[in-house]
Amino acid sequence: MSDSNNRLDQVVAEARRNRENREQGYREKALKMYPWVCGRCSREFTRENVRELTVHHRDHNHDNNPEDGSNWELLCLYCHDNEHQRFLEHSEHGGAPAGDGESPTTTHKPFAGLEGLLKGKE
Repeated sequence: MSDSNNRLDQVVAEARRNRENREQGYREKALKMYPWVCGRCSREFTRENVRELTVHHRDHNHDNNPEDGSNWELLCLYCHDNEHQRFLEHSEHGGAPAGDGESPTTTHKPFAGLEGLLKGKE
C-alpha cells in the first residue's frame, strides 16, 4: 500500500472520528431531538439555514447538559441575542425586575392642599 493511500485512510478515519465527536455535542443532540423551529419567534429552519439556529441553555449554564435536553431550547440568532440581553439587564438590577421599588420614589404630591382649596369654594 502506498504512502498516499495510508494518508488518505488516516484522513478519512480522522474525519469520521471528528463527526462522531461533534454528534455527541449538545448542539447535535438538540438538533436531532427538537424540531428546527425557533422557540420564541417560531421561524422554521432548513439544512440551508440551520447554522442560524442556536442552542440556548435555559439556566444560562453551558456546563448543564442533561441527556434529556431539558436545559436546552432552540432559538434563532436574533431571539438568542435578545434572551441574553434581557438576562444581562435583569442581572444588572440585582435580579429584580425593573419597577420593583428600588428606583427613587416620587416626592411631589400634586393633590396636596386640594381639600382645603375645595372647601373654600363651598
